[in-house]
Amino acid sequence: MKTIGIVANKGKPEARIVARELLHLLEEKGANVVLDEALAPTFGRNDLACAIAQFQEQVDLVCVLGGDGTLLGIARQLAGNSLPILGINVGTLGFLSEAEPDNLEQAVDNLLSGEYHIEERSMLETRLVRKGELLATYTAMNDIGITKGSFCRIIQCMVYLDDHYVATFSGDGVIVSSPTGSTAYSLSAGGPIVAPNVNMNLLTPIAPHSLTARPMVFSADQVIRIEVDAVHQEIGLSIDGQFGYRLEGGDEIFVSKSKHVTPLIKWKQGNFFELIRTKLQGEWE
Repeated sequence: MKTIGIVANKGKPEARIVARELLHLLEEKGANVVLDEALAPTFGRNDLACAIAQFQEQVDLVCVLGGDGTLLGIARQLAGNSLPILGINVGTLGFLSEAEPDNLEQAVDNLLSGEYHIEERSMLETRLVRKGELLATYTAMNDIGITKGSFCRIIQCMVYLDDHYVATFSGDGVIVSSPTGSTAYSLSAGGPIVAPNVNMNLLTPIAPHSLTARPMVFSADQVIRIEVDAVHQEIGLSIDGQFGYRLEGGDEIFVSKSKHVTPLIKWKQGNFFELIRTKLQGEWE
C-alpha cells in the first residue's frame, strides 16, 4: 500500500476542509498518510507530521491542495526528489491540477490502484551573477521574470544565446519560461502556448518599445544569458512570480534547463489541449 503525503495551502479554508476529507478517505481505504508539519496540528494529527524536506524518505507521492501557486512552490521544494505530485485544485484556474474536490473519492481510487500516468515537466535553473560573483541559484517550474518597478523608466535586457548576441529588448523587461510556463505570465505578455513535451525555452519581451520585438523560442540545451541595464535601480528578478531578488545594472542572469523535472500525476495521456480548451472556457470552440 502506498504512503501518500498531503500538503495544503493553509491560507485557503477550503483547502483545509478538502485535505481533511482526503485524509479520512485514504485512511478508510488502508493507505498510509503523512501530513505536512504545518498542516498536521490543524487536524490534531501530529503523529502524521513530517517536514516537506523529508517527504522523499517517507512517501511515494504527494497530493497538493491549493491553486497553481501552491503547486509551484511545492514543486520547487521537492525538486530533485522525483516524487510524483497530484494537484487538487482549490484555486481559481488550476492549469497544473488534475483533480477537483468534487471527484476526490475517484482520485483516491486512482492513486491507490495505480491508474494514472506520470508526465515529467522540465524546470529552469537560474544563476544570478554580479561583477563576476555568483550571488544565487534558483530552480523554477514556470518562469523567471526580469522586470522594472511600477513607476520607473524602461530597462534594457541584452540577450545572448551560448555567448552569441541575440537582441536587446527595451521595455518593461523579459520573461524566460519553460513549456509549462508558456500558459502563465508569458501568455499574458503575448507569448505562444507550447506543448509541455517540447524541448525548448521561451523568451517573451514585456511591453517592448519596438514593433519588431517578438517572443523567441530557443533550444532547451542552450544557455540564455541576459545582461540588464537601467538608469535606476528598480529592477527585480522573480522566480515563478512568487519571490524575487533586487537587481542592479550590469547584473547577468543565466537561464538553462534544470537537471530536475517535476513529475505530475495525470489520469490520461495527451490531454493538454483538452485542458487548455477547458480552462480557457471554450474560447477556441
